[in-house]
Amino acid sequence: MSSSLKHLIDNNRAWAAQMELERPGFFEKLSHQQSPKYLWIGCSDSRVPANQITGLDPGEVFVHRNVANVVVHSDLNALSVIQYAVDMLKVEHIMVVGHYGCGGVLATLRGARVGLVDNWLRHVHDVKMRHRRRLDHLPVAVQEDVLCEMNVIEQVGNVALSNVMQDAWSRGQKVSVHGWCYGVKDGLVKDLGVTMSQPGEVVDVFRNAIKRYPRGA
Repeated sequence: MSSSLKHLIDNNRAWAAQMELERPGFFEKLSHQQSPKYLWIGCSDSRVPANQITGLDPGEVFVHRNVANVVVHSDLNALSVIQYAVDMLKVEHIMVVGHYGCGGVLATLRGARVGLVDNWLRHVHDVKMRHRRRLDHLPVAVQEDVLCEMNVIEQVGNVALSNVMQDAWSRGQKVSVHGWCYGVKDGLVKDLGVTMSQPGEVVDVFRNAIKRYPRGA
């Protein structure tokens, strides 16, 4: 074991012992079931841990993360996670969670070259271009926050329009998609008001959410 990682193993031992002391049998019970009500689709950023932010224990939230919390219909990884969560785990809520100060969003706004990830961030660039009249007239700092929010709203729509969600709703399954943005500076989550719970409301909810960002003159 590399000495540079030993403290992580030590931390794990201490955490596991403390959990067992406080809640005897916790890990034994956890090993026999996984029944989360929530799927978290978030950014890979290390400052945005799903369980800690929501105060949930291991086993209570199913998690998928990627750079800039993007969900596209060609990404079989994300779609497989959504399908498993909805069809097998029967989650009741899917939260797409962005965060202010997202490096992927900032790189997109600034036109910065990062490397291979630039190709992935084309999805965020598409969001920026689609809504540029609602962004370009804003001060730079405001643009950053607004694009983070717009990106979440777009990804919520992508989840809702996926065949997984459309099929689930068509058979009457109760599962909703939500859009949140997390503030790294204060630790607080902002609900963006784009909850979608049935196919007939997807377009109107999306349209009304985007209208909250006025176009420039």
